[in-house]
Amino acid sequence: MLWLLQFCAARAAFATMFTAWSAVLPLLRTDWQISASQAGMVQSAYHVGFLISLFAVGFLSDRHGARRIYLLSSVAAVVSGLIFAVFADGFVSALLLYGLTGLCAGGSYTPGLAIIAQRMRERQGRALGFYLAAASLGYAVGLLIASAMIPLAGWRSAFIVTACFPVLGLVLGYRALRDVPNIVHPVPDGHGTRRRLLEVMRNKPAMLSIWGYTFHAWELLGMWAWLPAFLAAAAIASGTVGTQAVSLGATLTALTYLAAVVGSVLGGSLSDRWGRTTVTLMMALASLVCSFSFGWMIGLPMFLLVAVAVFYNVTGVADSSIHSTTLTELTDPRYLGAAYSLRSVLGFGAGAIAPWVFGLVLDWGRAGDALPEHFVWGLAWSTLGLGGLLGPVVIWRLRHLPEAVKLAGGKR
Repeated sequence: MLWLLQFCAARAAFATMFTAWSAVLPLLRTDWQISASQAGMVQSAYHVGFLISLFAVGFLSDRHGARRIYLLSSVAAVVSGLIFAVFADGFVSALLLYGLTGLCAGGSYTPGLAIIAQRMRERQGRALGFYLAAASLGYAVGLLIASAMIPLAGWRSAFIVTACFPVLGLVLGYRALRDVPNIVHPVPDGHGTRRRLLEVMRNKPAMLSIWGYTFHAWELLGMWAWLPAFLAAAAIASGTVGTQAVSLGATLTALTYLAAVVGSVLGGSLSDRWGRTTVTLMMALASLVCSFSFGWMIGLPMFLLVAVAVFYNVTGVADSSIHSTTLTELTDPRYLGAAYSLRSVLGFGAGAIAPWVFGLVLDWGRAGDALPEHFVWGLAWSTLGLGGLLGPVVIWRLRHLPEAVKLAGGKR
């Protein structure tokens, strides 16, 4: 358990850069004169880079071992984060450099999942829940740092301080993996990248799990990208002004991420006890209700909005660890890296598009100032619900396949 906590602490340190952009987004829209869709594109660039990274490191982990790829990618994550923090100075540079940061960030995710699956044979759902909860903790830490630094020294300082945390992640990750062997699962001759992908795509239960994750990622990553800006807008509507509203939005979002730490562990633990698809369906349906209703609530008292945001974050993230555990139980270990790679392309591809679509709807709704603010935000948040609607459908189909008996010791 001590090893798992140390490894999770490294994951949390790497995750701080994920929220760096969304924390200061309202300020940069003004300072750099960029539109909501451009702001969403920068966040999407991170997701695109991240999915490319995950696709590559999944296959590299199969070929060279998860431990080795984890450590090499961690060094790249440290360097790219510092470059973004220091040199981003406009839409184009932020688009390219934040995309580069995402490209180098995947090394602490997919290989990390494989390492935990290798080390933790019992209660994998809970173990992976801790690992994903660590990311939510890192997101919260990043937002809290930004909310503290913005009033003191501006948005640039928020970027720089959050970029220093991956250095700590590299140190903690190296220490955690000192006694972990670099295992390479041999594959039959002729099973190159294309053949391994085909093996995964022929695995119908695994593909249903991957599609379920894809629709889940659209909703979750879109929510994470825009929640700080939405709570800042709600703070402005309640009378808070300027940088104080931006700082308050980041702080309140950080509190919801801390609640999401509980959600990740809770989801994985409940799925060990009640079954993977049962808990996934419960959480997916609850988060969909939030997606379709949350934006319309702007103007309500802040404590109510934060309470809903906490519930939204908990239910939105709770099935992340379950999706990861489900895939490990349905996939031959020789092809697990390929399965994670394919899932990453589809899931983070959807997650890359969602923030941009959200921003497009905001720009469209505000054109001409014809629509009330709650209507504009309501439509924007509903795009996340529309993208996530098919998630429960594919998980329901997975539940009724014979192979579902492999899940959680037969608990489906």
